[in-house]
Amino acid sequence: MKAIPLILVAFSSFLIGETALSEGYEPGDKATDFKLKSVDGKNYSMSDYKDAKGFIVVFTCNTCPFAVKYEDRVNALAKKYKPKGYILLAINSNDPAVQPDDTYDKMQKKAKDEGFVFPYLVDEGGKVYPQFGATKTPHVFLLDKNQIVRYIGAIDDNADDASAVKEKYLENAIAALEKGATPSPEITKAIGCTIKVKKKA
Repeated sequence: MKAIPLILVAFSSFLIGETALSEGYEPGDKATDFKLKSVDGKNYSMSDYKDAKGFIVVFTCNTCPFAVKYEDRVNALAKKYKPKGYILLAINSNDPAVQPDDTYDKMQKKAKDEGFVFPYLVDEGGKVYPQFGATKTPHVFLLDKNQIVRYIGAIDDNADDASAVKEKYLENAIAALEKGATPSPEITKAIGCTIKVKKKA
């Protein structure tokens, strides 16, 4: 699955379109904390991590080819940055009634099979992703220790091939925070599948 080219999926994603960031957070906004259940049965929130230097909030899922492509990279980011004080929290906001392969049970299986080292949280009722303005899987939000949004968008510039990445947007943004600087860019275009929820009547 991870080796499948994503050009056709990307094209269909562009056709579907995406919600404007103005409907969620922008850089400089303070994010509201959340408490969500993880695949280990425990609830997690940002306030649980009193000594965190920042948070990497990744909206993702089991099923999107883009999300699958990034699984290893997300796991590597969690391993690299937790010792540095940056906590990665992955959130699945897909409604399993719309996408049956994103049930809680299948999230648990995915986390076990892939060896996830981060909390994989379920956004039951789809309450968190609209607050953030997340529209894609994956869609990344980098927050500082005060839960101020500092970067929004893609993890890097090559969804299809990790070995061909030229710009590591997220890691560059973290490096800027470490220096007390403003990330540049602060926003990039998140490339992925749309978050799957029931359409409002």
